[in-house]
Amino acid sequence: MAVVEELLRTEENGAISFGNYALEAKAKVEDYEHGGDLYKVKTYRKLTKLEKNGMFAYESEPGTSVLQFEETENGVSFLVDGEADAQITVGLEEDMEYSVSVGDTNIGTMKTNLSGKLSISVELENVGEVAVKMVKIQNG
Repeated sequence: MAVVEELLRTEENGAISFGNYALEAKAKVEDYEHGGDLYKVKTYRKLTKLEKNGMFAYESEPGTSVLQFEETENGVSFLVDGEADAQITVGLEEDMEYSVSVGDTNIGTMKTNLSGKLSISVELENVGEVAVKMVKIQNG
């Protein structure tokens, strides 16, 4: 179980890790400064949610632990762990296509909606950490 005991932390490589799906009661960390941005995380067994500068960044149902969460201008990548299969929504650039891979499988191209959200299902039960990568497809 790869839970993040401190709920939100900065890794040595500059990525962040957050979420603790083992908690029975809701817990949160607010105003966590990282890279000039302010983060807020709410997490417990049923839900994990991350906001960056007051804007939606990540949500999972049920709760998950997210390791090595990195955002670039081209997308996001992270490792996710949980006790049960999860529905994960990530905040990205609006109305844009992304190549999405889960584990070793490229699940194809997906398009964000007008609010920039992209949702996937990830099988986590009895699996351990699963790598997720969403890379913007450059047009032109």
